[in-house]
Amino acid sequence: MISTIGRTVNQEIIIDFPLEYIQTNELEWYWVDIGEPTKEEEQLLSSFFHFHPLAIEDCLQMLQRPKLDHYGDYEFFVLHAFNEKEMEAEELNLFVGKDFVVSFHFPPMQELQEARERIRSNPRDWERGNILITYNIVDKVVDTYFPIVYHIEDYLNEVDERLAMDMDHLSMDQVFDLRSDLLRLRRTIIPMRDLLYRVMYSERINLNQSERAYFDDIYDHLLKLTEMVEANRELTADIRDSYDSINASRMNRIMMILTTVSTVFIPLTFIVGVYGMNFINMPELEWKYGYFIVVGLMVVIATGMITWFKYKGWFNLFRS
Repeated sequence: MISTIGRTVNQEIIIDFPLEYIQTNELEWYWVDIGEPTKEEEQLLSSFFHFHPLAIEDCLQMLQRPKLDHYGDYEFFVLHAFNEKEMEAEELNLFVGKDFVVSFHFPPMQELQEARERIRSNPRDWERGNILITYNIVDKVVDTYFPIVYHIEDYLNEVDERLAMDMDHLSMDQVFDLRSDLLRLRRTIIPMRDLLYRVMYSERINLNQSERAYFDDIYDHLLKLTEMVEANRELTADIRDSYDSINASRMNRIMMILTTVSTVFIPLTFIVGVYGMNFINMPELEWKYGYFIVVGLMVVIATGMITWFKYKGWFNLFRS
């Protein structure tokens, strides 16, 4: 599907004009968006716009790393938006010339529609349309990162708070899934940050001070996102370490309880084993009160050992 918007020499914003109108020299600038393209629309990149074959190849072979390439009188951008539902990067390609912007993408992107509406609502603010359109598109793309990062951060903070209180119901699988999501975000955000740095200081694009301020604002957003992603990845590692430590501590308490019970029953088992032997000459078997004496001895031994363990503070460790 192809959408068009442009500004005429009379400083009027027009939309959805045919591509042939571009060749009439009636436009100061134009933006052509090719989304979810058919095979015929893909061919327009070469047959109508005459873009470089390498740039066209990058458009058709997903998923390229975010980058900026220079081709003659236009620049080629590869940007990454982020799909919150699928948690996957989506490629957006931009061709930016002196008086035009051509965007090309396979998945539908609401961000481009929002940028288009912003142009329509402020028709007088677009003298240098190619730069401001590029800024608006990149700004909307970067804005898609924030809700995802904020959602992950809020969830991890909640997990961190209830880790000690409700460890039994904590799913570490979700934490590791979020860590994988953060890694995918990092692979998108850091190249986008480097791309914005190149845009700001590229002599080919030649931004003036006012225009550089716009892109500097996006660059600051990407720096903030980078710091948030790194902080959240460290938090997932801390949660994992805390979870392992709590599990290890609980296992140690369980092993101590089992060791204490086993220690109490070792001498009792020994006594039972001795008097369970079937030898003929065992004088104690003939004692009238032999059974009661042995049982009493076993009770005294068990009580004494439990008292000793309590004196040593072992039972306090069980409750910790």
